[in-house]
Amino acid sequence: MVVALAFIFAAMRATGMLGPTNLRWMLPLGFILMVLTPWVLLNRDGRTQIGLARPTSLWTYAQGILLGALAAMVCFGIGFALFGTSPDNWFMSFAKNYNQTLDTTGFTTAKLHLVFTIPALLFSPIGEEIFFRGLLQRALEERLSARTSTVLECAAFGLVHLCHHGLFRTAAGISFLPVSGEIWAVTAFFIGLLFATIRKRSGSLFPAVASHMSFNLTMNVIIFTVLWRYVA
Repeated sequence: MVVALAFIFAAMRATGMLGPTNLRWMLPLGFILMVLTPWVLLNRDGRTQIGLARPTSLWTYAQGILLGALAAMVCFGIGFALFGTSPDNWFMSFAKNYNQTLDTTGFTTAKLHLVFTIPALLFSPIGEEIFFRGLLQRALEERLSARTSTVLECAAFGLVHLCHHGLFRTAAGISFLPVSGEIWAVTAFFIGLLFATIRKRSGSLFPAVASHMSFNLTMNVIIFTVLWRYVA
């Protein structure tokens, strides 16, 4: 059931990111459904088992937030060093996606953050951590070792993020950036592995969510203060 949901959520993300503009609502809807799924499929004990419980230490929140911010800076550094401000830089793709979502003409930096960063702190960090590090990890562990399950769920996490960079829609159909797309998918895999490690060490999904939020916040700060001027 959970593996089937992974394909459904991936299809919703692909539709929201790569489909017609009028179907962009599929992306946030997918995140909302990820959040709701544990309350539909699991009882209270099941939700505790997937990590919806208090962490072993409050210090894990600070660790997660710091590591999430550092990961975003490293991610930006890799992309900028390899591709500059070209379309092969994944942060440039994220900025372009923001710009295509609505007309941002005349937006101040503060307004850009308000419009784009608040959703980025809520939808994907909560939905993805509950689903990937929680539900999918636990479902895979019923048949596989914990290590193999983590590798598989992080691989799935990396692959679906090709919808944000790597895969793009043209008049001729869906195209792929073979070099930067592959590097980005591997990078996203290791980002997922970071969140999985935080979840495992803390015994809770909440520090992983905080780390994911910190990553997205730092990413948007970089986009709107460094890269936004280069968005066509």
